[in-house]
Amino acid sequence: MLLAMNVWRTMRRHVFPPVCLFCHEALAEDGCCAACLDGIRLYPKAHCHTCGASLPESLAPGPCGHCLQQAPPQQSTQSLFVYQGAVRDAILAWKLQGDDAAMRVLLHSAQGMLKSLIHTGDVLIPIPMPLSRMRQRGRHHGADLCRMMAGLLDVDWDWTLLRRQGEQVRQSALTAKQRRKNLRKAFVLRPDYASTRVDGTLWLVDDIITTGSTVYYAAHTLRATGRPIRVLSLARTWTS
Repeated sequence: MLLAMNVWRTMRRHVFPPVCLFCHEALAEDGCCAACLDGIRLYPKAHCHTCGASLPESLAPGPCGHCLQQAPPQQSTQSLFVYQGAVRDAILAWKLQGDDAAMRVLLHSAQGMLKSLIHTGDVLIPIPMPLSRMRQRGRHHGADLCRMMAGLLDVDWDWTLLRRQGEQVRQSALTAKQRRKNLRKAFVLRPDYASTRVDGTLWLVDDIITTGSTVYYAAHTLRATGRPIRVLSLARTWTS
């Protein structure tokens, strides 16, 4: 039996040689190539802990000037990685091709950080997708991300508490000002939200944060639950 398994492994490596989970370049062993590994950048600690925007090290952890003028609805914002290189490749492969292998590697590598942030009694809430986009793609990426995180952390997640209403233009096609206007009335709570019992924090989860407009309006809607609101993203664009 052992001999047969070894023969099968050898044959499989010749027919289906291992490739990098991120860039899919051929490798000698399963895993991640050196170039992609070097390209995975943790989100810097020098940021405003309230909204997550980049800050000079001398001013971190903030709050930043914008938060001092108008505090956001969430109590804190945390991102795991910078949206570039191998992280960007992993997210695009997951969203466009349904390949979540590299995404799972990223989440497992961040498991320690996630456990330091999210605790028993907390609930993960995905940014909801427009219904038409869910029907087109046949999946809810935010819910999938929450499910993967919840499995690693043994916490609850709820993809129905926060809902999207109406149809909005894709955020990627808009300026920062247009994004804010586009989302002002985009989110609503489930009608029976008041009966939903949550002992801990509601973590609003997004895959990528750019301007922060989406999480701002989603968190603003979630405030009606009366629970503490915190924001978590897998990745965020970074301007140094």
